[in-house]
Amino acid sequence: MRHAEKHKTQHIGWLRAAVLGANDGIVSTASLILGVLAAGATSNNILIAGIAGLVAGAMSMAAGEYVSVSTQSDTEKADLERERHELMTQPLHEHAELAAIYIGRGLDAQIASEVATQLMAHDALGSHARDELGISNISTARPIQAALASAATFSVGAFMPLLMVLLMPLSALMWTITLSSLIFLALLGSLSAYAGGASILIATARVTFWGALAMALTAAVGSFFGVAA
Repeated sequence: MRHAEKHKTQHIGWLRAAVLGANDGIVSTASLILGVLAAGATSNNILIAGIAGLVAGAMSMAAGEYVSVSTQSDTEKADLERERHELMTQPLHEHAELAAIYIGRGLDAQIASEVATQLMAHDALGSHARDELGISNISTARPIQAALASAATFSVGAFMPLLMVLLMPLSALMWTITLSSLIFLALLGSLSAYAGGASILIATARVTFWGALAMALTAAVGSFFGVAA
């Protein structure tokens, strides 16, 4: 019988990249706008800086995710190739290795040996990948998926503070961008926690706190250099 339960961990690949992208989009773009605004920039310059931040950030997120996850994927492939070679050249050693893992999990030696024998007969490489290397279909690296998810969600997140620049007068931007960005971050924390089955309160507080800190520090730097100029 096929196992019908659905677990939250099956979403972990795209969810991590999506949350990272959206959070970074909101925080970095809002912080950039607040820093430029605090330095005394005009509305036009603020908008240009925000758009440039959106494009640069989205491309940076996509490239960074692709490179980092590709590195993980390359490492997984190398480990699997090494394991495939060992299964061909040292099958008895690999059987003993797999049995030892099951003994460590609580099976007695005879049962562990039988389990290892049956699993290796069914799918030797898959068994070692899962139980020895910790590689499964859920955790397998997917570089393109991570890159697209991060770039897309970064752009959506970055658009939120940019929308405030388009809609609000210059005199009201400081507080409207700050408050709206904190609201967007709180919503993001809530949605990500809900999708991942985690505590909504903790996730919301965590995301909002670090976003507020980043915006405050960037605004302080912009104000300092604006006064110095």
